[in-house]
Amino acid sequence: MPIHVEIVTLEKKIFEEPEADMVVIPASEGEMGVLPHHAPVLTTLGFGELIVRKGNAEERFAIYGGVVDVRPDKVVVLADLAESSFAIDAEAIEDARENARRMMAEGVPPEINREAALALRRAELALRIQRKVQQHAGVLRIVQEENNE
Repeated sequence: MPIHVEIVTLEKKIFEEPEADMVVIPASEGEMGVLPHHAPVLTTLGFGELIVRKGNAEERFAIYGGVVDVRPDKVVVLADLAESSFAIDAEAIEDARENARRMMAEGVPPEINREAALALRRAELALRIQRKVQQHAGVLRIVQEENNE
């Protein structure tokens, strides 16, 4: 029996796979692997990489907080922010990373410094995931981008 996976942000549902084999979740207490028939769990998400596996294919996501509801036949991720590794723009992330580092080094007010630190953390996570995807270029993607022409 496969496991149904949904990833949802405040704006929209960004991913759905009704027949995944496994999900690796970046829970706030550490990484959690979920297989079909997993015991029910409701937990918070940290910043990390979420991986959905189906056969030899996998889809990776940068997750920036939220909650996850795990049931024996379904995983619902309610992420504060999330993006597919295939949608990560490395150049834009690198620019955001440098901007955040510069702001932190300049000694801006504490509330702006916290935002810069959070932006830096997001950028570094996205870059780390994007590099993993590039290294595993032979891994098939579960869902192909829709052609919007």
